[in-house]
Amino acid sequence: MTEVWKPSVTVAAIIEREGRFLMIEEQAGDGVRLNQPAGHLDEGEALTHAVIRETLEESAHDFEPTALVGMYMSRNVSSMRGGIDTTYLRFAFAGKLGAQHDRPLDAGILRTLWMTRDEIAACCERHRSPLALRCVDDYLSGQRAPLSLLYTDASVHVANGALHG
Repeated sequence: MTEVWKPSVTVAAIIEREGRFLMIEEQAGDGVRLNQPAGHLDEGEALTHAVIRETLEESAHDFEPTALVGMYMSRNVSSMRGGIDTTYLRFAFAGKLGAQHDRPLDAGILRTLWMTRDEIAACCERHRSPLALRCVDDYLSGQRAPLSLLYTDASVHVANGALHG
């Protein structure tokens, strides 16, 4: 039987405040890395729900997605994980940062930072994803698509016999 190839779907929040972008500093398998609040789409979850959840888990802030900045693909061959080859399909969202909550950050998250575009560009070797700077640049160029382009059929929310929100 042939293995079916499929990309790993991720979401990212592009959050700008007074010319600075919210970034996450995290301990990854290959060292301390920078990324937007981002993570994997869970089973039974809509893309917009995933970015809201990931932003809360990684920054302890509410997030309201307002637009899709872009859809991106990248490939990573991990030397830390025995050469595992993964293609990522990233959906990046612009939006509004909401209330901060008194809650622990996800395991591995060291802190949140507010960085300018130039500060982000100056440390590309520390980026968790090669798409981090591209998403910021697309955001700064005004690239936005309405969230109505994304449709999640109700069948997605039923996994293992349970309804997911």
